[in-house]
Amino acid sequence: MSWPPTVTLTGNQAILCPLAHSHAEDLAEAAAEGELWKAWYTSIPEPDKVETEIARRLALQEAGSMLPFAVLTPDGMTTYMNIDAVHKRVEIGSTWYRKSVQRTGLNSECKRMLLAHAFEDLDCIAVEFRTHFMNRQSRAAIERLGAKLDGILRSHQRASDGSLRDTAVYSILAHEWPAVRTGLDYKLSQQR
Repeated sequence: MSWPPTVTLTGNQAILCPLAHSHAEDLAEAAAEGELWKAWYTSIPEPDKVETEIARRLALQEAGSMLPFAVLTPDGMTTYMNIDAVHKRVEIGSTWYRKSVQRTGLNSECKRMLLAHAFEDLDCIAVEFRTHFMNRQSRAAIERLGAKLDGILRSHQRASDGSLRDTAVYSILAHEWPAVRTGLDYKLSQQR
């Protein structure tokens, strides 16, 4: 059995269900809202490339390095990625949401569900987050979750345009989860 196994996570505002090709049409509509793919510091598929992105993520799942989710209604996608089953570590990433739900409580709730599942069900020792150094919106959101900056990987990757990306690496450790959970629960209670 692969680790982590597929699962559906249900919250008050969102459902995270295993990504499937049947989500393509709705996710293309979500990606089209606000022309999200035009942001140079992130990687969101153009509406006509959503099916290809779903296939890519499902192939990585088959290889054991990713567990992709559709954020329903659907409002976007998120994943456990860079899965390390031996050391029980995952990264939460490749996340995007339709424009109309950005800066709402949706991201906090989705991250709360993914973190709780990672630490409480999968017994992870750490959960990592990575983002482009220049993606200030993403970095601020990660920091609001309670993750701590581990460092910057300079010239870490090539972007699709060939430029070099510096990657900001954050993490939450298992012993930090109770305090992070309390903070997230408080934030979510204030957003209802």
